[in-house]
Amino acid sequence: MKKIKMIGLDLDGTLLNDKKELTSHTREILTRAIDQGVTVLVATGRPVTGIPEVLRNFPGMRYALTSNGGRILDLQEDKVLYANMLSYEMGAAILKIFGDYDTFKEIYFDGRGFVQADELLKVGEYLRNPAMADYIRTTRKGITSLWEKMEEMNGHEMDKIHALFKSQDERLEAKQRIMELGDLSISDSMGTNLEINAPGVNKGMGLIQLGRLLGIEREEIMACGDGNNDLMMLKEVGFGVAMANGADEVKEVADYITSSNEEDGVAAAIEKFVLNPERG
Repeated sequence: MKKIKMIGLDLDGTLLNDKKELTSHTREILTRAIDQGVTVLVATGRPVTGIPEVLRNFPGMRYALTSNGGRILDLQEDKVLYANMLSYEMGAAILKIFGDYDTFKEIYFDGRGFVQADELLKVGEYLRNPAMADYIRTTRKGITSLWEKMEEMNGHEMDKIHALFKSQDERLEAKQRIMELGDLSISDSMGTNLEINAPGVNKGMGLIQLGRLLGIEREEIMACGDGNNDLMMLKEVGFGVAMANGADEVKEVADYITSSNEEDGVAAAIEKFVLNPERG
């Protein structure tokens, strides 16, 4: 195993605990890794506005991979380093399909998530975790109509489009219809949602792209994740770490399974393989 020079970290179910908090111990371990010269960054399906402030402003954490790798940002310079966006036409077709089902729908433009205000009031009906519902309520922009926003942004590419479903049968049916539209990146992070990105977009390819820009090889990149939208990330990087609370499919492709997000699993993996690799 090569020396780790970059660490990509999923947020929900991975770096953050179930209350969507960054613990003091994990914060300390991230700081130690950064102080040793390791590039540490968030690798999330969230837009940049959805990254907690404590991480957007974390000392030494310069980069962020957002929208599942659709957009990579230099937070220090406030600029986009890489973008692979979903076409407006494809986004509109997917939004139409989502509208045929009982869904909570989000559209992402320019690093921000937009939700209809009437649906935002009901987001708790689509999520088991109250902390996740609170996160969405406080980070999304409520608007009158998604279709009015689409008309306003006509011709602009989209970061991502996302929906939460109440019915698993409807989710699977919608997924099949979306697959028939053409080549797309389709993932989910919680088993009740669908996240749609442009073809070829995934967190793993995003980390490798950033590595190329920084002169870091694939084998020198470590990533931690728990959900199906982390599957390709753990496959693509040099060393993939799954959380104990992660999906079975994610654990199967991981090089190592750490403890859960409620037990500072990310910190444990960084200590073992980055800060004290001779003991790993």
